Amino acid sequence: MPRPLGELEDAVMTRVWKWNRPVTVREVLEDLQQERSIAYTTVMTVLDNLHQKGWVRREAEGRAYRYEAVSTRAAYAAALMNEAWSQSDNPAAALVAFFGMMSPQQREALSDAVRMVEGDTVRMEGDADRKAEAEAERKAEADADRRSEAEAGGEREAEGEQNPGGPGPGSDR
Repeated sequence: MPRPLGELEDAVMTRVWKWNRPVTVREVLEDLQQERSIAYTTVMTVLDNLHQKGWVRREAEGRAYRYEAVSTRAAYAAALMNEAWSQSDNPAAALVAFFGMMSPQQREALSDAVRMVEGDTVRMEGDADRKAEAEAERKAEADADRRSEAEAGGEREAEGEQNPGGPGPGSDR
């Protein structure tokens, strides 16, 4: 479970998440310097720490690295909420208290999220139903094919019994 990011880690990750592309230490530094005085080596250390913690992956580019987020800010927030909720001795009461703290906009977002999850569940169930129907149709077709082949084979055998002497009239035999 992720621990909350520190202030500087959060400032760096905010940029990585916002830009949604591989970034260099220099890019993050220049953006951070608009808000505070900070050294290149400090940003480099923070990104290295975030890499060690699994928040970013990095790829060498020359003598430097490009860093990219491993997951989204939404996934980070969800993991923090899940961790906090799982620490409660009464999860239902914790949810009620949490909902009570929400603004009307947050409640609307929650309703939208629940509808999306329920829709995904319905779609997944529908997909499973369609797969089961397709499998049943495939089996029925295969059974019908086997019956047709068996019936055709039975007709050939029956014809052979009706003409035990071999080929019928008009044959070259």
